[in-house]
Amino acid sequence: MKNIKSVFALSVVILLISCMSFSKKEEITKIPFVPSKDTKVAYFASGCFWCVEAIFESVRGVEEAISGYAGGHTKNPTYQTIGTGRTGHSETVAVYYNSKKVSFKTLVDVFYGSHDPTTVNGQHPDYGSQYRSIAFYSNDTEKKIIENAIAKLNKEVYNGKIVTEVTKHTKFYEAEEYHQDFERRNPNQGYVKAVSVPRLNKFKKKFPELLKSGEH
Repeated sequence: MKNIKSVFALSVVILLISCMSFSKKEEITKIPFVPSKDTKVAYFASGCFWCVEAIFESVRGVEEAISGYAGGHTKNPTYQTIGTGRTGHSETVAVYYNSKKVSFKTLVDVFYGSHDPTTVNGQHPDYGSQYRSIAFYSNDTEKKIIENAIAKLNKEVYNGKIVTEVTKHTKFYEAEEYHQDFERRNPNQGYVKAVSVPRLNKFKKKFPELLKSGEH
């Protein structure tokens, strides 16, 4: 009985610091993002999008990062439906960047430098197909950049263990408004304090030369 109680208690703790544990429904008013003439967009999935959005928004040249869903096979996914693992979608961030200030290759470096690409279907403490690692490409040039990065990292760092999916981008569904800028707007939320902020700070320490002014 004692072991059963211990397992239950551990399960509760994990749930409380899980990206999926948040169920806030109210919407917020958001100022629409207006891309510049040099703006391009890239799409990456590497665990909870609250974390990923905050990381990319700290990068110099990134104009906006929007949380959403991509890589699935159903229409109009929601936070609740992707949590079932049946829609095929992964929590994804659309990264709007000024191509004259930061390159797609650098964004790929940020992607691989801010998560564990060897973990199948998850980034601790979040697990499930909705948290899998995906690098989306929109053209052959981007695909080649991603594949070259994988080859280099597999050889020099991960010993051939990278499981990132390299997927042609087709459709991105923007997530509910309450997910946008979640880390910034909810600094005292349990998951943000325990997972998102430490992950962001780890990235900042690793890539200080890529950060916007004031992000150090």
